[in-house]
Amino acid sequence: MKYGFDNDKYLKIQSKHIKERIAKFGDKLYLEFGGKLFDDYHASRVLPGFQPDGKLRLLMQLADMAEIVIVISAVDIEKNKVRGDLGITYDKDVLRLRNEFQDRGLMVGSVVITHYNGQEAAKAFRSKLKKMGVKVYYHYTIPGYPSNVALIDSDEGYGKNDYVETTRPLVVVTAPGPGSGKMAVCLSQMYQDFKKGIKSGYAKFETFPIWNLPLKHPVNLAYEAATADLNDINMIDPWHLEAYGKTTVNYNRDIEIFPVLDAIFKGIYGKNPYKSPTDMGVNMAGYCILDDKICSDASRQEIIRRYYESLGKFVEGNASESEVDKIKLLMQQEGITTDDRRVTVAAKERAAKSKVASAAIELSDGTIITSETSESMGTCAALILNATKHLAGLDHKFKLIPKEMIETIQAMKITYLKGNNPRLHTDEVLVALAILSKTDENRRLAMEQLPNLRGCQVHTTVMLSEVDKKILKKLGIDYTCEPVTKKQKPLIG
Repeated sequence: MKYGFDNDKYLKIQSKHIKERIAKFGDKLYLEFGGKLFDDYHASRVLPGFQPDGKLRLLMQLADMAEIVIVISAVDIEKNKVRGDLGITYDKDVLRLRNEFQDRGLMVGSVVITHYNGQEAAKAFRSKLKKMGVKVYYHYTIPGYPSNVALIDSDEGYGKNDYVETTRPLVVVTAPGPGSGKMAVCLSQMYQDFKKGIKSGYAKFETFPIWNLPLKHPVNLAYEAATADLNDINMIDPWHLEAYGKTTVNYNRDIEIFPVLDAIFKGIYGKNPYKSPTDMGVNMAGYCILDDKICSDASRQEIIRRYYESLGKFVEGNASESEVDKIKLLMQQEGITTDDRRVTVAAKERAAKSKVASAAIELSDGTIITSETSESMGTCAALILNATKHLAGLDHKFKLIPKEMIETIQAMKITYLKGNNPRLHTDEVLVALAILSKTDENRRLAMEQLPNLRGCQVHTTVMLSEVDKKILKKLGIDYTCEPVTKKQKPLIG
């Protein structure tokens, strides 16, 4: 992989600026962590060299003074919103995050359910958490939010919310994904702290959009693609432009909520230490880009990947047509098409020749390997075997899984497990390969190549099964699929 981002520099200067921000306030600082606190695979894809757990490592340096509050929207609980990178619902991810933080010695103080207006699914989730001994608080939907500043900044607005009890000076507010209401939780706490005589402040740890890159920079456009379901829009920060005469980039939700933050700070301190949404952020990522071309190219690939992801969700009924159209428009603005993804072209060419579902993988050295569906296995399973054979230096004609073993597994699936599809999935061929590797050197060499697939790109001409998706994610492979089910003919051409 070619690196375009200096992660060590980022950790150093980002940590320095966070500590400076903490020192600015009195008894307590609410630090909103935008994006993923760890497992930030979007950042690692668009900024090659960014470590997915970089923000977590930074937080570990402040562990003694910090506690974590996890925020989840009742709306997301109700509609079973799924984290696309992990394939799990937001409510399950809250439990996963809590365990991950605690395993690393970080204190998780509580969970806040936002946008609450009596949803039964939210009540059930709260009950489940309380049985586990987790403190849970409700923050309610406020009519006219965020434009009705007078109501929001009152006892019938933020004052109506449950007060989140915290014990440490640094309160890190995070969530499974965007749009959960993290900033509103921070501002609500500041409002209620003031009523209780507690001096507190707010700052935002946000990676995207990167404020000191151009508005239409590919890295910032990739952020818009990633949040197309929320209809986030990158904008020039008008507050910053007016205060300093400098052009910086922020996004619509932060710009819309700034008058609320301004009113709360002025109510507490008599003045607002921040003159703009950009001021309230702590984001040094833009200073750590080593190679703009590498990051720009990676971001263009991410926009295409997000386009395919939204197409797949649309076919499954989990995305709107407007979400797909928005990413399509971003691609047009950047002057890219799906043909700019090399594996897409290769997979389609293989499908055109074979007339069956096909796939392609781009290895770290740029080599393209392809496969197709056969009577014995699906195209994704065949692709993984073909790639590991190539990396191990084995002849392509060598069969990693012997015919007799494939037939035995197929008999198990059809005869005993009453399945309908005899073809082997990716997990089944990998288990077979592991068994065979104990007694065969070539198969052992092939299996040992699996870690070398991390970061590789895959495209298939049909939508993958959930099993294959999970295996590719576990292998660290970024994949895209044509929005075609296996019952339909694959797209050709």
